[in-house]
Amino acid sequence: MTARSPVEALDTHEVFNQAAPLEDVDLFATDRALSDAVAKAGAGEHAGRLSALGKRAGSAEVQGWGTEANRVLPVLETHDRYGRRIDEVTFHPAYHELMRLGLESGFASAAWDGTANGHALHAATLMLSTQPDAGTTCPMTMTYAAVPALAAEPDVAIEWTPRILAGRYDPSVRPANEKAGVTIGMAMTEKQGGSDVRANTTKAVAAPDTGAGWYSLTGHKWFCSAPMCDAFLTLAYADGGLTCFLLPRWLPDATRNAGFRVMRLKDKMGDKSNASSEVEYHGALARRVGPEGRGVATIIQMVQHTRLDCVMGSAGQMRWGLAQAAWHAAHRSAFQKRLVDQPAMANVLADLALESEAATAVGLRLAQAFDEEDPIARLLTPVAKYWVCKRAPGMIYEAMEAHGGAGYVETGPMGRLFRQSPLNAIWEGSGNVIALDVLRAAAREPKSVEAQRAFLLAQRGKNTAYDRALNAFDWKNLHQGTARLGVERLALMAQAAVLLGWDNPVADAFCTLRLEERGMAYGAFDAMLDTRAIIERAMPDA
Repeated sequence: MTARSPVEALDTHEVFNQAAPLEDVDLFATDRALSDAVAKAGAGEHAGRLSALGKRAGSAEVQGWGTEANRVLPVLETHDRYGRRIDEVTFHPAYHELMRLGLESGFASAAWDGTANGHALHAATLMLSTQPDAGTTCPMTMTYAAVPALAAEPDVAIEWTPRILAGRYDPSVRPANEKAGVTIGMAMTEKQGGSDVRANTTKAVAAPDTGAGWYSLTGHKWFCSAPMCDAFLTLAYADGGLTCFLLPRWLPDATRNAGFRVMRLKDKMGDKSNASSEVEYHGALARRVGPEGRGVATIIQMVQHTRLDCVMGSAGQMRWGLAQAAWHAAHRSAFQKRLVDQPAMANVLADLALESEAATAVGLRLAQAFDEEDPIARLLTPVAKYWVCKRAPGMIYEAMEAHGGAGYVETGPMGRLFRQSPLNAIWEGSGNVIALDVLRAAAREPKSVEAQRAFLLAQRGKNTAYDRALNAFDWKNLHQGTARLGVERLALMAQAAVLLGWDNPVADAFCTLRLEERGMAYGAFDAMLDTRAIIERAMPDA
């Protein structure tokens, strides 16, 4: 036998003290916060359906789709090889697989097709779908949320809504009436206006030669999400004022809507798999949805539902960040102890777990309010949207830090998750817009205030910290200068009220750490909590 040299004898490539990838796990069954919230929201009958999706979404294969859809980015082709204008975007096949999985799991259809507790089912479906990839949930969300806006124009709704309810994904480039299912996008934002949609400069002129209710649109849209959708809800000024329109990619005569032009794809910080774009209308033809001059009132029906999805999307990202951090800490040791067993790390993980669980619970309670047409939805929607979406980036950063250097490399999931996390706070109304919407609703809609007040008061007497916060809150002190502070306090009380009302096992710990004095960073508290029990509840058992 030939002796090995000392250098050859050294084995420097053994990997130990590292967690295996978190994959091949049922994202529904192992997420106790989500499965419990689904049951409390009245949708427990869908547990089997959600577990089936959870297993697929947590599989190594589907997690790999998310990686590939963000690694190989969408490409815009404005013309074909012969010089014809086509304005088409090509995607990695993984993008289409993720879209198919979501839509054919009922992402856009379950809330409207007669399924019991369909909005709660939709919300949980979104939360599971966003964990492999958040970008593909954008066009699916807009497709879901388009249904109530389309209802403003029965002739349009009767044509397009059944295509959404089909629950099928058909990426082929052809007229909508030839497809198995459709997706709907949105194009409202203009560069000079942003959230101020009334600053819109796009013009609409009646085009009676095309048919009743058709208009020719001319203008520039700064953000058009998912330009390969089959149609887009958009705003333009007609003679009667700002009006909502549905702009299809293909016209009734089976020709392309040549006036719809994709100028470029946005180079975004995150959300890479989703091809957000900048578009121009050069006499693009569109159908009016709702009366002239009622564009904001029509489109707000869509916006209310996309805000629910902002909440659930952020909750899904928070859960995935927490799961990754807890999994890592349970499988890595330092100083002769697992990270999860060290008090400082246990405090951080327990704090993150409370944040994630409260986000999940308030999101499912909001979805339940949609199902039941509960008046609390009017205020709870912007309140939850403001707070949950704002909390996501800080929480996900802390989950990244829990990994140490392993969290700060692009070969792991945390970098993509972190870059994605600010989006929902910006989309569909940034912080000030949302906070001011709460003020506006509080001033103009006293019934929504009374519903929210009753919702909060119903949990009085269950926790002393909650009672003190409730007694200290003054609705009369809400004004522009206090808007953010007031909405933050409302959000924390709403999360506590849901947890208390649902007899959630972490309700008292949440009230202690969110409604009483503590440090500003995650894990910065001296309260006596059963951190082990909180972490065990949050642990993703692969």
